[in-house]
Amino acid sequence: MGPTSARKDVKKVVLAYSGGLDTSVILRWLQKTYGCEVVTFTADLGQGEELEPARKKAEMFGVKEIFVEDLRETFVKDFVFPMFRANTLYEGQYLLGTSIARPLIAQRQIEIAEAVGADAVAHGATGKGNDQVRFELAYYALKPDITVIAPWREWDLTSRTRLLTFAEENQIPIAKDKRGEAPFSVDANLLHSSSEGKVLEDPAIPPEEMVFQRTISPEAAPDKPTEITIDFVSGDPVAINGVAMSPATLLTRLNELGKANGIGRLDMVENRFVGMKSRGIYETPGGTILLTAHRSMESITLDREAMHLKDSLMPRYASILYNGLWFSPERRMLQALIDASQHSVTGRVRLKLYKGNVICVGRESPNSLYDARVVTFEDDEGAYNQQDAQGFIKLNALRLRLGAQIGRKGGAL
Repeated sequence: MGPTSARKDVKKVVLAYSGGLDTSVILRWLQKTYGCEVVTFTADLGQGEELEPARKKAEMFGVKEIFVEDLRETFVKDFVFPMFRANTLYEGQYLLGTSIARPLIAQRQIEIAEAVGADAVAHGATGKGNDQVRFELAYYALKPDITVIAPWREWDLTSRTRLLTFAEENQIPIAKDKRGEAPFSVDANLLHSSSEGKVLEDPAIPPEEMVFQRTISPEAAPDKPTEITIDFVSGDPVAINGVAMSPATLLTRLNELGKANGIGRLDMVENRFVGMKSRGIYETPGGTILLTAHRSMESITLDREAMHLKDSLMPRYASILYNGLWFSPERRMLQALIDASQHSVTGRVRLKLYKGNVICVGRESPNSLYDARVVTFEDDEGAYNQQDAQGFIKLNALRLRLGAQIGRKGGAL
């Protein structure tokens, strides 16, 4: 199926381009189907691949405007760290490594589109997944009149064989490992790697060790724990073992520590925004360490009700991010609340990393609300009057006692 008539007048499109087989096919397909000029944008988000081959491939297709950008620091500072201030977990487990990368890519696409005078943007997400939603909600939030081209929802290249045939017919180089059927799909950035599909589609079958790329197995990790400290300032990590680091450098180091200790593996069946369940194998070594460290820092610096309110809002915040609504008023509102809670979250956390586990063994802060005089089991010298608890308990029991007096004992309705 070709483009709709409304889209035939597209003159210039900015394509999110990895240089791989799929986006290379998309690039040539856009040139042939729309007859438009294609601008490529390739982002380095820490996926661990060389980006210059993508530039050379784009040049081979006659692309004149090619953007290859290192966005690792922006990614961690402005997207990953704000998310971690909320201790964000989707469905109690997933650290949202793919979700958090999409708004930054979309934002830069729109900025580039405006800079070069493009009237359209394109992405390589399929019509079954979440990424199409994440990209396009961001596009429309930032530039409501932009034209969006999603080739996987338009073309008839619906199988690997057809993609390869199109590539061969259009002189698109095909790597040897791309000629066969890929055993599973991989998405990676500095926060995580995600593996899905093909051999991983049966959730009853454990993944083979070859699936894991960012971590060694917990069984293969050292028998001796690794002890580290992480320093926080206003909710964000700033140093490891007393050495100050930039956001991307710090996360890179945590990834190395997590990998070496078998930390951060997750085998999950999740609920996609489009309605289906999917099985994903995630590796988030540095993020898993950071989550434990941040919660440990909050445990002594956050007021009880502030912490509980923040925890109650986290699932909503996680769903907003998972569903692609980073650029939404509700996310901004929640972010403002979350960030306001972090002013006192400053101090040092001590952790042991051991065979897949992240164990907090110490925490200290100049803003600590932990008062040993009050909580001690020894003589508190009047810091806390235990007789105060009697009235506190009776007042909280009053409604239960009144219910029990008329037969509603034990909280019966």
